[in-house]
Amino acid sequence: MLQRNLALHTDLYLPRWMYIYWQEGRHNERAVFDVYYRTNPFEGGYVVFAGLENIIEYVQTLRFTEEDIIYLQKMIGFPEEFKDELRNFTFSGSISSVKEGEIVFPNEPLVRIEARIFEAKLLQTAILNIANHESLIATKYARIRQSAPGAKFLEAGARRAQGIDAAYFGTRASYLAGFDVTSLASAGRDFGIPSGGTMEHADIQFHDDELTAFRTFAAYYPDQATLLVDTYDTLKSGLPNAIIVAKELAAKGHKLRGIRIDSGDLSYLSKRARTMLDEAGFTEVDIVLSGDLDEYVIQDLRIQGAQANTFLVGTRGITAYEQPALGMVYKLVAREVDGALVPVIKVSSSKAKTTTPHIKEVYRIVDRVTNKFKGDYVTLLDEDPTHLDSIDLIDVRDPSFRNRIENFNVERLLTPIFVDGELIYSVPTIEESRQFHEQQIGRLWEEYKRLRLPEVYAITFSDRLWKLKLDMIRDTRTASGIK
Repeated sequence: MLQRNLALHTDLYLPRWMYIYWQEGRHNERAVFDVYYRTNPFEGGYVVFAGLENIIEYVQTLRFTEEDIIYLQKMIGFPEEFKDELRNFTFSGSISSVKEGEIVFPNEPLVRIEARIFEAKLLQTAILNIANHESLIATKYARIRQSAPGAKFLEAGARRAQGIDAAYFGTRASYLAGFDVTSLASAGRDFGIPSGGTMEHADIQFHDDELTAFRTFAAYYPDQATLLVDTYDTLKSGLPNAIIVAKELAAKGHKLRGIRIDSGDLSYLSKRARTMLDEAGFTEVDIVLSGDLDEYVIQDLRIQGAQANTFLVGTRGITAYEQPALGMVYKLVAREVDGALVPVIKVSSSKAKTTTPHIKEVYRIVDRVTNKFKGDYVTLLDEDPTHLDSIDLIDVRDPSFRNRIENFNVERLLTPIFVDGELIYSVPTIEESRQFHEQQIGRLWEEYKRLRLPEVYAITFSDRLWKLKLDMIRDTRTASGIK
């Protein structure tokens, strides 16, 4: 992980309001915030939640340095007494979250923060920054992964990512979502992700001829060489030279690992390459395809019968290409009044921006026979659907839709992470989170995983929660003089 101080990784208005609450004597009042998103990215059917490990480290190491405090005093303007509040800052609240790798959906709490308003305000920017980015990238890589079941996927997008952090944590997200190997050495070292690579066109151009370049690579890595065959002419030069090297390696007891095609008509070239390799007796040599690949291109290549079992993905994965942001939000849902937490709501002229009040739990309803997801059920904190004999799943985007479920199991999605400032969660390894993701996405019906026009997953509010929301919308509008 990148160890550094992130206390000022926050929008400036947030510490300004921390100061205001301190001046008002309200900085110790408790507040509850939900983190959620409103719309699935890529016009898809789900999101892969990621970034929890990074959030945990951020919260654990969150402290103000003297340099931070001096800067804030200059920008905000506060008395010397307020400096001690910042010097003594540690997170003492509670956080619950879905697990990394979980499949999640719009308008359900993914992270819940309950803390002093003084603390909860500061966390907003960093938590959203982390969860938005890593979840978006993990979702993109999961979609790419599902476009070719059984294939091997290599991640090689660092040079095109929007900065060092985006490359580093985006690579981690790729592995979480099912990619097999990364080219980024730092991610391989720090996260334990398998790392590797082939060669680039410059390595061939730097030699007098293509065959010499291939022979040089194979001489040093006789059992790991994947040769890039499209520098000059894939079928007339690259493949014939690769076959020459494959024969020379075989004569010495080694095997050429693969060839890579990075340009041209990848479908046609891969089929011709497979034929040429097979006819030369190298049926086990891998064909790797690269060159601005994404889930749509790979799916089309498979439909066209492209002869490749490995795909190298760069720009369109690490940048999430067509979707610049996920849009998670951090919304107040309850605040302390006379020692008790009471619900609050934001009512907007935009239906999508009206919040859902109070402290909530999220439960997954699972078919007892197939072990597949049937829908998610959002309740008030004191409700327990595990004792129900039946549940009517009602999509809040279409209340007329009802589906009575009777033979089901219930799984709670929000797991306690911090309680009263103490980390109580055992942080899984990246391998464990990767396996968890593979398990969870395997429990999602294929209809929700379609790359285009997926089925809409049912998110149901309990009757009590739905009534509370409608009542608070009405009461808020009435109190505001809105008819």
